[in-house]
Amino acid sequence: MGGLIVLAIVIAYLFGSISSAVLICKLFGLPDPRQTGSNNPGATNVYRLGGKVPALLTLFFDVLKGMIPVWASYFLGIPPLFLGMIAVAACLGHIFPLYFHFRGGKAVATALGAMFPVAWEMALLLIFTWLVVFKISKLSSLAAIITVSLAPFYAYWIKPQYTVPVIMISALIIWRHQSNISRLRHGNEQRIKRDR
Repeated sequence: MGGLIVLAIVIAYLFGSISSAVLICKLFGLPDPRQTGSNNPGATNVYRLGGKVPALLTLFFDVLKGMIPVWASYFLGIPPLFLGMIAVAACLGHIFPLYFHFRGGKAVATALGAMFPVAWEMALLLIFTWLVVFKISKLSSLAAIITVSLAPFYAYWIKPQYTVPVIMISALIIWRHQSNISRLRHGNEQRIKRDR
């Protein structure tokens, strides 16, 4: 089982390292999202650069990057704590992608995808939370920060055996949002709008 867990962690990182935003922007002839807009290769920045279709494709594939390795590991009988490590590995791949000079995004969608196989009810609750906060604030980063901050409480309520893995993922994503937190505190965080 130990060798299987290590293999699953490595595969999850390699899956996470596929930068959906960069590849889809190339496909649609859009600027590199790492060098334009917010400089973040995620669905929100892709929306600013190219609109709904490339953004939705980016979101879809970013979710799959987290979902596929965790789902496969779940059906292989890997215990919850190690499933959390596999999910973290997928998120680390998104944040520090091997194939893209280790310049990645913030892993919100990838983390959400990683939660679907083990607790779809919690994943839906997280989506609902994000949508409500975003509807009120129009700030994607604020919605993400509040959502991941609540995720461990949702996990404890719905699937307590996954609380520790969810805390691991939430801490990673909040750490990745440090610059957004600073801008939110100073009132100059950018609301979502298209650049063109």
